[in-house]
Formats: sequence, C-alpha cells, structure tokens
Amino acid sequence: MQFKGRTVLVFVLLGMLASAVLTVMIVDSRAGLFASTHASSPNAENSNLTSKDLGKLSSAYKLIEEQFYTKVDHDKLVDGAINGMLGSLEDPYSVYMDAQEAKKFEEAISSSFQGIGAEVTLEEGKVIVVAPIKGSPAEKAGVHANDVILSVNGEKLDGMTLNQAVMKIRGAKGTQAKLEVVRAGVNTPIPFTIVRDDIDVETVEAAMLDQGIGKIEIHQFSSNTAKRFLDELAKLEKKGLKGLIIDVRNNPGGLVTSVTEILNPFVPKDKALLQVESRDGSVETTHSKGPGKSYPVTVLINKGSASASEILAGALQENVGAKLVGETTFGKGTVQMTFGKELGDGSNMKMTVFKWLTPNGNWIHKKGIAPDFAVEQPSYFKAAPLSKKEALKADTTGDDVKNLQLMLSGLGYTLDRTDGYFSSKTEAIVKQFQQENGLPVTGKVDSPTASKIEKKLIETARKPENDLQLKAAKDELAKLLK
Repeated sequence: MQFKGRTVLVFVLLGMLASAVLTVMIVDSRAGLFASTHASSPNAENSNLTSKDLGKLSSAYKLIEEQFYTKVDHDKLVDGAINGMLGSLEDPYSVYMDAQEAKKFEEAISSSFQGIGAEVTLEEGKVIVVAPIKGSPAEKAGVHANDVILSVNGEKLDGMTLNQAVMKIRGAKGTQAKLEVVRAGVNTPIPFTIVRDDIDVETVEAAMLDQGIGKIEIHQFSSNTAKRFLDELAKLEKKGLKGLIIDVRNNPGGLVTSVTEILNPFVPKDKALLQVESRDGSVETTHSKGPGKSYPVTVLINKGSASASEILAGALQENVGAKLVGETTFGKGTVQMTFGKELGDGSNMKMTVFKWLTPNGNWIHKKGIAPDFAVEQPSYFKAAPLSKKEALKADTTGDDVKNLQLMLSGLGYTLDRTDGYFSSKTEAIVKQFQQENGLPVTGKVDSPTASKIEKKLIETARKPENDLQLKAAKDELAKLLK
C-alpha cells in the first residue's frame, strides 16, 4: 500500500531513523551546510581520555565480563557504553545506532518502509506521538499527536530508550501492533490494534485550488523533497499561480539542506534564512541565493510542525512577511550531525551540535512559533477512537459514549447531549446511522458500527471544506489578492 503525500519513518523515529524526525540535520559531519563551524572545537586539545579514564573503563569492562552472573556479549557492552555517554547528555536528539539501525537510518531518507505510519519522540521517559502519517494505518486507527504510548503487544515501554521502544513498535507488513495509549482528557488508556503496511516515501503533494491559489503540502524534508517541491511549484506557476499556501502541519523536520533549497526562491537574495550558533557562542548565518517571489504566501502550521518546518515558517514570516495560520509549532531549535565514518564499523552516532535561530535571532526551542492567525480545527478532529471492548447501549455512561457523541455530531447528526450519557436520542441517532450505512439496526454500538463511524469521521475530516485552518489561509490570501 502506498501512502502518497506523506513520508513515514514507520514509527522508527528519532532513534533508529531519526534524521527526519523532530530533527534538522546534516548527514555527514565533514560535509554540509555548517561543516566549517564544526571542524574544530575550542577544547579539542583537552578532549582525549586520560590513562586514568581508560583504566577505569577497562576495569569496569573486565569486571562485568568476568564477574557478571551470566556470559556477556562484547558488542553489547561497547554499544551500551556509547549509549550511556549519549544518555548522560540528557538530549533526546543525540542517539547511537548500531550497524543494523544505521543502515535503516540511511535508507530512511529516500526509501520505503513497513510499519504503522507515525512519528514519535521521547520526553521524560515517555514515548509520545508527534504526528500520525496522513493515510497511514496509524491515522486510520485514530492515533493522535501527543498520544503517549504505554505498551506494545502487552510489553510496557517504561524505562526503554527510544531505539528499544521503536523496535517493539515497528514490524513486517501484515503483522499487528497492539498499542495501549494515554490521551489527555480521556480517563482510561485507549487500545489500538494496527496492522502494519508498506509506506512509500512521497514528501510533496500539490494542488491548484480556486482564485489562482495553489497549495503545496510538505510532509518531511528528505533528500528528494526540494526537487519535488520546486518541480510542483513550477507547474503551479505555469497554471497562473497568484498566491501560495505551504502546508507543513504534522511535518516533523528533516534535512537542513532541503529546507534551505526550498526557501531560496522565496527569500530575496542575501537575506537570512536562519542562523546557527555553536557551543562557543559564535553565529553563522545562511543567506538566500534566490530572487524572491512577487505573489503572497501563507504557511499552515500546527503542534506537529517541528524543526525544519519551523525554519521554513520562521524565515518566511520574518523575511517575506508570510502569515502563519493554525497552531503554535512544536519547538525544536537544535541541529544534529551524524558520525558514521568516525566509528568505523557501520554504526552511527547522531548528536546535537548547534542551536538554530530564526533570521531575527530568535531561539524557538521548547517554545515554538506562534501563528499570526490562531485557528483550531473542529472539535471532532480530536475525538478518541472507541475502545470496542463491549457494545455501547442506552443508559451507559463514560468516555466512550462521550467520544461517540462527538463523532456523531461531527458527522452532522443533532444530539440532545454530548456529556457521555447514552440517551434515548443518542440511541435513535445510532439506529439512523446503522440504517443509512447498511448495518443491523440495533441502536447498540458494537465493533462493526464503531468502526464504520470512525471510518466515516476520517473521511469527513479529510474533506477540504471541513479544514478550518486551510480555509483561513485561503481567506487571508484572497484578501491580499484583491
């Protein structure tokens, strides 16, 4: 199955395949946009381990190898030592990948994968969904941004590194990932059974709307994204483009070179695209090489817009005057580099090496970028999926009933209450829905009825006319075009 218009790192994010997830990065530590500032360190002469340090490490290794109650694996000990050093940095974006993980990391930039289709991060020991992938099994099942994943197939994720958790979540096409999820506003954990599938890399999706307004959706800043974006932009301009919407909602980031190549045509020559601050406080500015555009631009953002998406939004807002529409972004203001050649055995280390700042010098880390026009989506966009543990029926109460009523309201039905009590009116609406959709008319919400309601709600949410943020962006452009 191909999910065109959305790239996924199959829930293998920020750890194994972290380059494009909540990360703006440069793939090679010796070649890239900011390699010159990284080439030397003010403390390089004092960076080597002393003989005392090496002796301590050697002694620890020898004690474990000789005294631990079972035989130990040499490679696991060495990898564990590197993981321990990176873990001491308390930076979720600095991670170690063994040879197998590093290979998948390289493939992630331009290949296809099998999984459920969502991005995750690790915050305070919790595995948190950044965003489900558009059209993916995760989105169809009802996974939401900011969901906390407690367990996978019955195994708790507490205490795991992100790499370890990701290994539990991902898997082969056709296999099931049974997740238990906590969601804000829902009192009990939500169970999901998601069938993994093929997910192909396609990072750009474009369309000409009305009034000469075009829309380009960027799902991730991968190695081929800039070319795809510029090709689609050229097609829209040939069709008479008068104003452009760039949609980076639920875009978790990616390669810094990709986002700067996309920004170049929009930002006038020699104006700043972003600034990068090194550990010694020195700042390097990346300037635009492009001519700028004559037509107005708006940018769609939400809490799933992170890192490279925020670079794009910040540059267009501060140096082009583009208006940002939607919700405050995630807030990821650091840059990572990968170090594979240095390790020499096929493994890889991704480490935070810079802060990035907007053209005006703002560091948005853990704060995000606020929209010029704050727009919330309809409430039913946030409905939790129904647990399906048992049929919902008249006179029952609880979160499941409340979410059922929210879904039915989103589908256009008029209910007498939405407080979680299954009233006679709710029962009548359920019967109406069942009759309209070829289901047994019982008034009870069993698993088939619940699944049909959820499917219809996803279809409703995907209709452009129900996307209030997109509508607001179009309205803003329409005003500018008058």
